[in-house]
Amino acid sequence: MANSSIQLSEKGQLRLRHALKDKEWNQMQLARQARVSRPTVSRLLNGHPVDPWTLRSVCDALGVEVDAVELKTAAAKEVGGYDLEELRELVAPDIERRCGTMRVLDMERPIEVGSIYTAVNVLERLTANLRCSEGELLGQITGGEAFSFDRFGLTRVRQKRVPGLEAMERNPALMVLGKPGAGKTTFLKYLAIACLSGKCMGDRIPIFVTLKEFIEAPEQPSILEFIADAWESCGVDKSLDVVTEVLKSGQGLVLLDGLDEVQAEDQNRALFEIRYLGDRYSESNIVATCRIAAKEYIFERFVEVEVADFSDQDIQQFVTNWFTAKQDLPKIKPLIERLESEKPVKELASSPLLLTLLCLVFGEAGDLPSNRAGLYKEGVDLLLKKWDGKRNIRRDVIYQKLSTQRKENLLGQLALATFQRGEYFFKQRVAEEQILTYIRNLPGAKEDPEALRVDSEQVLKAIEAQHGLLVERARGIYSFSHLTFHEYFTAKEIADQQDWGIVASHLTQTAWHEVVLLTAGSARDGNALVQHLKKNTDQLLSQDPKLQNFLMHTFTKTRQIQSPYKESSSRAFYFSLAQALDFDFTLSRSPTRDLNLTSGITEDFILSLARDEVFDLDFNLDFNLVSALDLALNLDRVLARAGDLDLTLTSALASSRQAGQEKLAQALQERHREIQPFRQLTDRKAKKEWWNKHGKSWTEKLRATAIKHRNIGHDWQFTKDQKQKLQQYYYANLLLVQCLNSDCYISREVRQEIDDTLLLPIAEIERYQAERS
Repeated sequence: MANSSIQLSEKGQLRLRHALKDKEWNQMQLARQARVSRPTVSRLLNGHPVDPWTLRSVCDALGVEVDAVELKTAAAKEVGGYDLEELRELVAPDIERRCGTMRVLDMERPIEVGSIYTAVNVLERLTANLRCSEGELLGQITGGEAFSFDRFGLTRVRQKRVPGLEAMERNPALMVLGKPGAGKTTFLKYLAIACLSGKCMGDRIPIFVTLKEFIEAPEQPSILEFIADAWESCGVDKSLDVVTEVLKSGQGLVLLDGLDEVQAEDQNRALFEIRYLGDRYSESNIVATCRIAAKEYIFERFVEVEVADFSDQDIQQFVTNWFTAKQDLPKIKPLIERLESEKPVKELASSPLLLTLLCLVFGEAGDLPSNRAGLYKEGVDLLLKKWDGKRNIRRDVIYQKLSTQRKENLLGQLALATFQRGEYFFKQRVAEEQILTYIRNLPGAKEDPEALRVDSEQVLKAIEAQHGLLVERARGIYSFSHLTFHEYFTAKEIADQQDWGIVASHLTQTAWHEVVLLTAGSARDGNALVQHLKKNTDQLLSQDPKLQNFLMHTFTKTRQIQSPYKESSSRAFYFSLAQALDFDFTLSRSPTRDLNLTSGITEDFILSLARDEVFDLDFNLDFNLVSALDLALNLDRVLARAGDLDLTLTSALASSRQAGQEKLAQALQERHREIQPFRQLTDRKAKKEWWNKHGKSWTEKLRATAIKHRNIGHDWQFTKDQKQKLQQYYYANLLLVQCLNSDCYISREVRQEIDDTLLLPIAEIERYQAERS
């Protein structure tokens, strides 16, 4: 249990101030090192009472022995006939019982709050109060950079994050607002336990009140009577008098949880009691929580802050805390790495509730589901119905005919309508019009347009407050809480409609790639979907004779070699190899080991083949030839990586001899001899002069060697438009293959046909289909 609060003497204050000066720190830096708030450091250095834990933390940070710091013990305080520490001892078991553990979702047993708690940060300006346009909001999130849809996070906020403990200590009356599952209750529970242990406001008595329990208590007691009843059961005599004196003397830390959980008919009573506490007992600290969209009232004395989403560092800390508490340390690193590799899933992890879900799933299975659509559905179900249901919280009915299924349908229609227009942020009016269109067609809907308009606004606000799937990002501007959910509901709506033409028509747009994959994961029968995707993919290059010739060259080259791999895999290899010379994005990527095209057409395919222990000689030879040519085509690359150029030539020479291709070996030996003068130069300027004089002709000789002996290395001289089409075609095939590898059900016949015709020119596809008909 906590010790009495302490104060530094003047000599003690001077001792620590000198140590702070020696460190060349300011108070904020000291606070960070000691893991306390800056106001707490200020109180300590100015001789105000603090808890012993604070002094120890500050002394450790400054490298000062605690015993060397002169201090005086604060006079023992009495309230209502009780010594303060005696009173804290009496209420401690009840606080520890109600706040020491938490149990959410499908956890089999409670877990200690302190073991998994990750420091809460808050925003001192509510996001819903920002005034800016959709474009300005997008600019704030992307940092003004060109928007390439590189999984930007709608949750990224460019305003300062303040530690929640610091905000509480600075503001005697604090209203903590946040989305569903933002960690508000966990924060209050942690404050109560930290107060008892002396880590935070150790000179106060924590008073934790669940507002729903208070409002539903028999005989409708006042909040003071409700607290007094709890204290009486803890053994406090004349408890009402004691509670009143504690609050009046400023010794209370009142924690009021879940204002949004109070039913509408009880709101006025709850508001009155909170205002009464804040006005009558202003010397004590009061912290209340509420869902941000459920706040429709203003308390004069309360400062409002908003719980910030988890940062990358917070996510890592939570995962570490979770599996440490579960004594399952081996799962920490794999889950963090998995989240880093799957950005859409990581976006969900910015919510403590959804990150808890991810930890539970990963803890049970040792992995996250391959079908992300199924994982997102679990998250949506959690927010739409399970989160309140598991805590026995009944919300006000927002619309009589709007069942959970209809809410999903409504969100699906809103998602698809806005996503098709590229509106990741949309005006409140847009959302309300979509809602109005939906609810006016429900059975028994109102006919009065004005009444429907009012209802649509209430439905929007209720979905935000009760489920957190829609969020007001600025005044009158909304988005889905996560881009991931926007994509999920868009894909679900497409799958429900079975309108595969929608995703097929957006095949080349990067922003739609995740939607396409989620649509595949949501479809019961994926045959028609992948056939639509395949047809649109093939049509991307169908009208360009030169690009069709390029595909025919790839097909012909594949037929010329003896390969242990599938033809589609070999075509992917030579397609990528040819692109390396024109797009310069192949040879520097990290490898993947899988040689099967249906596991992914990627730029890494070349390296995966090159480093495989059973790598075929034909592939190895061609890879090294193109690698050398790729290096030689860029002066800066040649100068910086001359050793790599020499290595690839040497490897190609060895492979050609191993394959018995003596004429090619002789030609490569000659190319190797010709470049030795360049290799022997050490001065960069001299190397540059040599290459400027001889490099182009040497490179053309190397290209001619590759074309003559291996039929690779052609200078296709694609136009900018053709390069763009090839890139779109390449990634459309990648997307198609990813759909084949999803949980989408696809018949063996359709899967085989797609695999057989991947990366083929139209003429060969038509020939293949004619032979099978």
